[in-house]
Amino acid sequence: MIKKLFRRLESIIALAQSILTPKQFIFLSSVLVGISCAFAVIVLKTFAHSVFSFATYISGILKLGFINSILPIIGILLTVLVVKKVLNGTIQKGTSQILYAVAKKASIIPKKQMYAQIVTSSLTVGLGGSAGLESPIVITGAAFGSNYAQNYKLAYKDRTLLIGCGVAAGIAAAFNAPIAGVLFAIEVLLVDVSISAFTPIMISAATGALVSAIVLDESILLSFKKQETFDYHNIPFYVVLGLLTGFIAVYYSRNFQKVEHYFSELKMGPYKKALIGSSLLALLIFIFPTLFGEGYESIKILSESDPGQLLDNTLFASWRNNQWVLLLFVGCTMMIKVFASGLTIGSGGNGGNFAPSLFLGSYLGYFFSKFIILTGLAKLPISNFTMVGMAGILSGLFHAPLTAIFLIAEITGGYGLMIPLMIVSSISFAISKRFEKYSLDVKNLAKKGHAFTSNKDSNILSTLDIDTIIQTDYLTVSPEEHLSKLVDLISHSNQVIFAVVDNERELVGVVHFNDIREIIFNAYRVKYTLIKDVMKTPPATISSNDSMEIVMTKFERSKTAFLPVLRNEKYFGMISKSIALEAYRMKLRSMTIE
Repeated sequence: MIKKLFRRLESIIALAQSILTPKQFIFLSSVLVGISCAFAVIVLKTFAHSVFSFATYISGILKLGFINSILPIIGILLTVLVVKKVLNGTIQKGTSQILYAVAKKASIIPKKQMYAQIVTSSLTVGLGGSAGLESPIVITGAAFGSNYAQNYKLAYKDRTLLIGCGVAAGIAAAFNAPIAGVLFAIEVLLVDVSISAFTPIMISAATGALVSAIVLDESILLSFKKQETFDYHNIPFYVVLGLLTGFIAVYYSRNFQKVEHYFSELKMGPYKKALIGSSLLALLIFIFPTLFGEGYESIKILSESDPGQLLDNTLFASWRNNQWVLLLFVGCTMMIKVFASGLTIGSGGNGGNFAPSLFLGSYLGYFFSKFIILTGLAKLPISNFTMVGMAGILSGLFHAPLTAIFLIAEITGGYGLMIPLMIVSSISFAISKRFEKYSLDVKNLAKKGHAFTSNKDSNILSTLDIDTIIQTDYLTVSPEEHLSKLVDLISHSNQVIFAVVDNERELVGVVHFNDIREIIFNAYRVKYTLIKDVMKTPPATISSNDSMEIVMTKFERSKTAFLPVLRNEKYFGMISKSIALEAYRMKLRSMTIE
């Protein structure tokens, strides 16, 4: 029945494609992708919220966070089991895989990502793993967009655009924040789109947010009702908060990667690794129960009138009304969050860093403002600092200040905090950018040239495959041959440059036609001059493993039109600068998203 329904729907869409113009079909597609992503969000969020409510209820009966500690172990082990038995032993985590697909895989994302992220992240985060659902949501949305485009044989630029639509719809549905969804898609993932590409992305984001608002229970979404009036006298404190969020974002980024790297280097089976990591996570959650799951419930509590609720059913419950103990608890939880998230994902669980960044920011905002109040330095609006802190960490960690500003503005139900949001987000971004050139998700890929950055030329060059422009049929000569052999080759080919190689195919020099132009008209010198006497050392050589950005840099520095290519230290072929530039122009034309 369901298969028949889907086939009928596909037939209707195919008919629409034949009737509509390409642009109109993209608009229709953006709506369909938005609806699909919204329902994926509803499934994930509902499951995670239900498990959290169940764990909280049981914990209240036991008067201790025992059950909260056991569930993450079960969740991570189940995730590893699903990955191993159902997903062929591998699953890509984090939004970096979307960046890689756009830059290196022609925006093609495997079909299994349409369901793999939902299943694994619901087990991990739903059962208490200290990570977020937004990254799996974004990947699922991107997979919907990519596979939809593949199914209807759309070109690369349209596949990329629909990936952006899926991403925007996912974020919009998860937070009921369509503007933030659009900005996240463009600011973090699609760094190079034209203004006209905004329209389908906006349509998809609006669709996702609308479906989520209609179907999803509002209590599941992260939203805030309490907000105090902005007082410009507090601007110096917002500036300090901006500095703190920037440095804490760097702290989180570096330590998270250290934990992940540590687990990736462990020489043990996936189940043993999962058991060790989840057990350490369970210990942290036992001491600091607010590390359980996404942590959005505790964020709401911090911004309300009774944050002491955080100490209920914990080892510190007897100090519930002690403001300094609560502050110390919040500060410790804030600094330990990175290790809880690292253990969750590094040991085999699946999730992202979006929710942890909001968690960390809210705790930092509360800690800072409450500390100022308790020390008597000033009377600050705690709820405002709690919310603005989220924007600071999000901006610093993902290098996405616009997303951070508008996300918090949307989930707080107004724009009264726009000025402090701008201040904190921009300062945090500047601090983080100073110490970390790339955001957390982009860092490793950008170093390898496998992801798009804000440099448009680098983005296009990263998509070019060096093997497609290497000319391996260039004629070569031996250093011991006479110049007459080279003259004969010139007369029977269009080559102007020849590689000089020995018997082992090692490059010993090059000869350019312009360098021997005067000699070749002298019959005596042609007959008795050896090639080794006229060859020159090439100004640079290219490895077949070099990226196109490195290749073009070598062309610019050497001021030459041809460069020899080596593979495994042996001569392999030649690259012409003119051919490389033509490949760049062709790629630029095909990649322009309009």
